[in-house]
Amino acid sequence: MAMQELFTTDIGLLSLFTIGFILAMAVFIWRFVKNNIRKDSEAHHLPQ
Repeated sequence: MAMQELFTTDIGLLSLFTIGFILAMAVFIWRFVKNNIRKDSEAHHLPQ
């Protein structure tokens, strides 16, 4: 019953979209921070 409501009603589909968007945003932020930490570490350890 709950799964049917989740996939067939407007509010259920909106909930799925919201959950998916938040997960995608978390992955983007994680990769962004990870890449910037790596770049900053490489720049910090370069001989001057």
